[in-house]
Amino acid sequence: MKKLYGEERRNVLLDELKQAGRPMTGSALAKLAQVSRQVVVGDMTLLKAKGEPIIATSQGYLYLDPSGNKQVSRRIACSHRPEETEAELRLLVDCGVTVKDVSIEHPVYGELTAGIHVSTPLDVDLFMQRIRDTGASYLLELTEGTHIHTITADLPETLANAVEAMKQHGYLLEEAE
Repeated sequence: MKKLYGEERRNVLLDELKQAGRPMTGSALAKLAQVSRQVVVGDMTLLKAKGEPIIATSQGYLYLDPSGNKQVSRRIACSHRPEETEAELRLLVDCGVTVKDVSIEHPVYGELTAGIHVSTPLDVDLFMQRIRDTGASYLLELTEGTHIHTITADLPETLANAVEAMKQHGYLLEEAE
């Protein structure tokens, strides 16, 4: 493919994200468009500013198609030690849910939310590897373990089963409104 410029490049990247149905790394998108990863970061910012539902996850950029989303979601308040994060995420994906994000209530900034978007054990592995590789801290470390997850699934019963599993493992505080 020839090197792409400006709006044409952004349209190609947007189409690629829409078709992928999964996160794509900035490096993969940069290779496709024959530009640097930093150019892709700028392109994603411009596309988001135009209202495109693109989010950056630990696995890459993801296009969220609002028209095709038939899933149910629930916010759950959780608490655990940082070293229990992997076990918590595995428990949730093993129940068949997607962990969409994590939020905390910060005393200065208010609610802070970060996308996680893990649905499978492999997604959890990749997320945890990214944490280890970067040395990043968990948001829950700012709140002594308290945090909120948005979880999604195809059926309300799947969410209910995940909530029950979280209760049984002592991770659930209460349901968030």
